[in-house]
Amino acid sequence: MMSKADKLKEFDPNGVGNTSNNIFGLPFEVHESALVFIPVPWDVTVSNHDGTALAPRKIFENSFQIDLFDPFAPGAWKKGMAMEMLDPAIFAKNNLYRKKAQRYIQYLESGGDPEDKKEMIAIRDEINQANESLSLELEMKCLQYLENKQIPFLVGGDHSIPLGLIRALARENPGFGILQIDAHADMRNQYQGFTQSHASIMRNAMDIEGVETIVQVGIRELCHEEIQLISQNHKKVKTYFDRDISQRTFEGETWKEVCDDIVEKLPDNVYISFDVDGLDPSLCPNTGTPVPGGLTFNQVIYLMENLQNHGKTIIGADLVETGPENIDAVISCRILYRMAGMILKNIPDQ
Repeated sequence: MMSKADKLKEFDPNGVGNTSNNIFGLPFEVHESALVFIPVPWDVTVSNHDGTALAPRKIFENSFQIDLFDPFAPGAWKKGMAMEMLDPAIFAKNNLYRKKAQRYIQYLESGGDPEDKKEMIAIRDEINQANESLSLELEMKCLQYLENKQIPFLVGGDHSIPLGLIRALARENPGFGILQIDAHADMRNQYQGFTQSHASIMRNAMDIEGVETIVQVGIRELCHEEIQLISQNHKKVKTYFDRDISQRTFEGETWKEVCDDIVEKLPDNVYISFDVDGLDPSLCPNTGTPVPGGLTFNQVIYLMENLQNHGKTIIGADLVETGPENIDAVISCRILYRMAGMILKNIPDQ
């Protein structure tokens, strides 16, 4: 078996992407990589367009077309990044529970009250249990990677999936902040009866001891419950609404000044939760819940680079809500690679 050093000697970063290698055509295996992508094909509680469960495979398949030079972190890939194999058991469970969730959601949308029908109560409870089981599974897996000094990076799937990783980081690195890039606040106590809905991830994260602050960027669609929660928790939750960002830049502030303000609100250790619907929907048009407005590719890359230029350390990340079409995967796999490079840039060689 070749050593990591020998693989680096033989690997040609200018060559054709080798599809027999791991993600981005890199020659590394999971056990020797400083950063590990964990694909999570799960979109059970999606309330609009489904299909994000197909995204991890699509992102992987499109990753081989990426050129490896990164101007911010030119040699970071050499520290090793690899993706786990897709777990067919998770995908099969997703398909099973997604069909049940669709029946339940259609019942709600037609005006039904689940408390009036035992079958709907049973479906809701079964899905809540399935979501919690997945969270626990991911928490244990991520704890193992953290103990091995590897950085876990979840690739979704919908925005419910990061809860297990956030819990694991709170146990290993308490006192970190979350930088959430998103069109939605995701601060509902529960949505449609699902306690681990994609619309509740940041509400659940807020309750985790060890999460110091949540800084939200690009928010432009939310409900009354969420705005009330944000206003009542201004010390822990800082929200940069898309409208406010636009007004600040329209009236003369630079994007750098806005980013400096955002980064200042975060502690030294940061977890990045990137919902691609935080982008302008022309970039990822098939995301589950697209919303007009949003950030450009260059704006989000600059924000994350600014984070590191201010001495912050990225301790984990997720990329979620990528649509099932190739165009969405093309954008997402490039964001994924740039984020991974930023994370690896300042960590020591293993």
